Amino acid sequence: MEVHKGRLIDHIHLQVADIVASKVFYRSVLAVLGRDISVEAEQFFIADELYVSQSADRHSSVHMAFQADGRDQVRAFHEAAIANGGTDNGEPGERAYHPGYFAAYALDPEGNNIEAVYHGPATRSADSVVFRAPTNM
Repeated sequence: MEVHKGRLIDHIHLQVADIVASKVFYRSVLAVLGRDISVEAEQFFIADELYVSQSADRHSSVHMAFQADGRDQVRAFHEAAIANGGTDNGEPGERAYHPGYFAAYALDPEGNNIEAVYHGPATRSADSVVFRAPTNM
């Protein structure tokens, strides 16, 4: 078994009241970023380091940022979010956090603040960290 883990965030767990609306929203915005839901069940789904489960008695308010490969991908993320149940929370544009910070924000169907950010040109040492289960297990 081989698992690829992200570069900065270990995992994020969102508890949502409407799992169906959340699947539609996240499947769409993740597709724009070249990702997909990797595990799916009736009451939960997993995409990379994102774990989303249904909880009828709890709403969360979480901020989560996805890394984008460029400004066009940030714009496409925002369009996909709004077209699939999200609410605008900041149109694509430069932010004052540091030079080159280009981001867009949307509230997902549960009100979580979801961001796509491009930090500017960069060279990464690897696309992901690879974990391999020992073959003798």
